Amino acid sequence: MVQSFTLIDAASLGDLKVYLGRAARVDNGSVRLIGGLGVLAAYTAALTPKGLLDSTPTVLGLRTFALASADPFDAVVSIRALLDRVAQLSVLSNSESGPIEVPLPPSESGIAWAGISPPRGGWEPEGTLGAEVLETAARAGIAEVAAAVPADTGEQLVHRVRSEVWGRDLPALPDLRPGIPAGAAFCAVSLGFVKADDDVLVYRTGQWLRLTMKRGHVLVRR
Repeated sequence: MVQSFTLIDAASLGDLKVYLGRAARVDNGSVRLIGGLGVLAAYTAALTPKGLLDSTPTVLGLRTFALASADPFDAVVSIRALLDRVAQLSVLSNSESGPIEVPLPPSESGIAWAGISPPRGGWEPEGTLGAEVLETAARAGIAEVAAAVPADTGEQLVHRVRSEVWGRDLPALPDLRPGIPAGAAFCAVSLGFVKADDDVLVYRTGQWLRLTMKRGHVLVRR
């Protein structure tokens, strides 16, 4: 079993640290790491259903990093535990220019969304969005959730409000069925994927939609 992975340089380690920090603010849970063929794919959850009868869409963030290590692996670990290791390495590796080995925290089990693997291939183009569409939807949704959820609200009510707000379709690409939930905008903006004036490319395969930006991807399954 693989106990660590090796990023190509300190810049990649810094990018991973930023991504994990943002993901922890969205959902301080788990990250799924899939390594192979020189690439690390890091998946995090922004929105997931709570049970079979919950219609909340699954919305995942995906950021990729170049690997110097060759051994393939697939692990689900705590975001916070991995972030702690990355932060410690960042302090020690500021002056290094070569590959950096990152130890993996203990694996976690029972993470429902991590058992759902988005396809690697077969994606067909569905259209293009402007970055402002995602930014506008994310700001409006964040404000609506904040106004609807007072302090000390129970977890079930918070989830219901978030599910309602982030489950609504974006107004862009109205002919796309099923549409793109506003939660995809929340995920993209919160993880730092959206940059002004960038186009957002939309793809579909089966039940999945993918929003691709220069800084990362958002994967959605209704």
